[in-house]
Amino acid sequence: MTPSSPRSAKRRPDPTRVLIIDDDERLTALLTEYLRRFGFTVRAAAHPRDGLRALKADPPDLVILDVMLPDTDGLAVCREVRADSRIPIIMLTARGDVTDRIVGLEMGADDYLPKPFEPRELVARIQAVLRRGTRDDAEALRLGALEVNWTTRSVRLAQRELELTTAEFELLGYLARNRGRVMSRDRILDGTRGIDWDAYDRSIDILVSRLRQKLGDDPKRPTFIRTVRGVGYSFIGGGRE
Repeated sequence: MTPSSPRSAKRRPDPTRVLIIDDDERLTALLTEYLRRFGFTVRAAAHPRDGLRALKADPPDLVILDVMLPDTDGLAVCREVRADSRIPIIMLTARGDVTDRIVGLEMGADDYLPKPFEPRELVARIQAVLRRGTRDDAEALRLGALEVNWTTRSVRLAQRELELTTAEFELLGYLARNRGRVMSRDRILDGTRGIDWDAYDRSIDILVSRLRQKLGDDPKRPTFIRTVRGVGYSFIGGGRE
């Protein structure tokens, strides 16, 4: 027997690349140092224009995006990123405004963290978002014209691929796997994002609304997701072939 080649050894995974877009240089420096302790590779941009340029030149695995930015706000940046990318986005805000959180989720953010926060909480949220984005269940589910594929993290409707964010994919997948069952908001919280969600805001309702738009589903005459008033939601089908 010949010695195994070094190339045959198990390759260590590449470090997770994080891009921070925030003009608070002191906070950015602290976060950069802290995240590197957990093995992340971190880049930072103080201006949204520089952040978008860095994102396009070398796409990261996750973006930490502040709402309050010079010249434009993080919500506009989030919308621009979502125009052609599903990179996970965690938004930060100093205002703690519920409206900001709602609009951020509507723009496609995967999570939202109000300032001030503990850096360890940010790490936990990063890890949770990345787990949702990389979990490989090695299976696909076909429901009429709708196909949800956990291996490729893709959704197709009538042979057309839908562009879903990580959070939208997780919610759709959870509802589809529980087809026909009425799922309360609490159960959806536990089954998808758990403590990363704020049970007292409209996060789930916003994601359901976004999913309906992308599925072309009429909430008054639903084909996919039915609202059960006072309880939650039920996935009722996959549309016609």
